[in-house]
Amino acid sequence: MIFTDILFDALLAAVAAIGFGAISDPPLRAFPRIALLAAVGHALRFALMRHAGLDIASASFVAAFAIGMGSLWLGRGVRCPMTVLYIPALLPMVPGIYAYKTVFSLIMFLQSLDRADEGVRYMQQFFLNATVSLSVIALLAVGATLPIFVFKRRAFSMTRRNHRNS
Repeated sequence: MIFTDILFDALLAAVAAIGFGAISDPPLRAFPRIALLAAVGHALRFALMRHAGLDIASASFVAAFAIGMGSLWLGRGVRCPMTVLYIPALLPMVPGIYAYKTVFSLIMFLQSLDRADEGVRYMQQFFLNATVSLSVIALLAVGATLPIFVFKRRAFSMTRRNHRNS
């Protein structure tokens, strides 16, 4: 049952990443790699959150780092920049429900300005959800771009042919 849950999560993330990738119009040869990166990253985050007890921000960082490393490794084969592969793969991990709750809490706070007790409750929910949303998004960005800084030479030579073979 655990394996099927993780596999189903990976499948849904791969489908979403293909949709996000289609918007940015990468080469067709990049789509299988985008789907693979999204599936691996989202399944890793799912497994870390459900079975290892990690919070969403830490699990997102680990998964984003795995996607970044995977895009570094897989990008050379299709001669695509890392960003072409990892940005669509990361988008299914953006915490949409927390962002929605942030905006909803703000709207509800503004509608309850004359009731202080409700206003305090909505403001607490706003800050909680905004903190989670911004933390996850920031850690997704840091985790995915970290391999560029660690493997700088390889990251910037991915789209070039090997000069020894030319």
